[in-house]
Amino acid sequence: MGLILTAILLGIVEGLTEFIPVSSTGHLILASELFGYDAGQWAMFNVVIQLGAILAVVYQYFGNFWSAGMGFIRREPAGLLFVRNLLLAFLPSAVLGLALKDYIDVMLESPEVVCWALIAGGIAILIIERRHPPAEIELAEGPREGDDGVADLSFKTALGVGLAQCLSMVPGVSRSGATIMGALAMGVPRKTAAEFSFFLAIPTMLGATALSLFQHGDELATGASVVGWTEIAVGFAVSFVVALIVIRAFVAYVSRRGFAPFAWYRIVLGAVALVWLALR
Repeated sequence: MGLILTAILLGIVEGLTEFIPVSSTGHLILASELFGYDAGQWAMFNVVIQLGAILAVVYQYFGNFWSAGMGFIRREPAGLLFVRNLLLAFLPSAVLGLALKDYIDVMLESPEVVCWALIAGGIAILIIERRHPPAEIELAEGPREGDDGVADLSFKTALGVGLAQCLSMVPGVSRSGATIMGALAMGVPRKTAAEFSFFLAIPTMLGATALSLFQHGDELATGASVVGWTEIAVGFAVSFVVALIVIRAFVAYVSRRGFAPFAWYRIVLGAVALVWLALR
């Protein structure tokens, strides 16, 4: 498979899976096994093209970020709380991610870890879904924390979502799945849980991309890397377009239908991939 075609494929996978609870990293690892390309050569590419998905979030929610930013500058309560909650949720994974990086890198080389994490995460989603019903029942419960958006979340809830995000350091768990399910388990409405996960992706992915560029930037600059700036640009553009479509559809879908279909998809994919890995 040519480099550009691989970049397009991985861009589609990234855009489709980054913001839904099925693990984009897990899918990219399994894609490397299925299509036979060298995952190590594409490791930095897989991190950097997440910036395309980030840009999709910024584009879709620009008004939210503008209002929060201006509110923060003006020292308005809503703006200050929005920024506080985002930082609180980001810090746990930033600290643990740096501390456990070597262990994480080892897990990234194991597709079997991805498969088991997909299955376990799917079961966890089904359990949380059973305890926290869809939007129609939520509305009957009356106003709850988070009904007015991210700024309405408490210190404890924001930190709890950040701790839940740490679970996604295991490839296959899903960053969006961990944060959305963590928020849902703490009583946050589906729409706010999904949007908080989108917003939290920005500092998290920027941090991961900066670390990857710091570690491998010399390879790109000198042309030593097989995957160059052209492939990264293509993957970036594809992931942006696909992620934008997914974001717009995802919030509306889960508000009405819930997360169970994603859970069953994870379980089936993990089980089929385990069988395939054992038989190949």
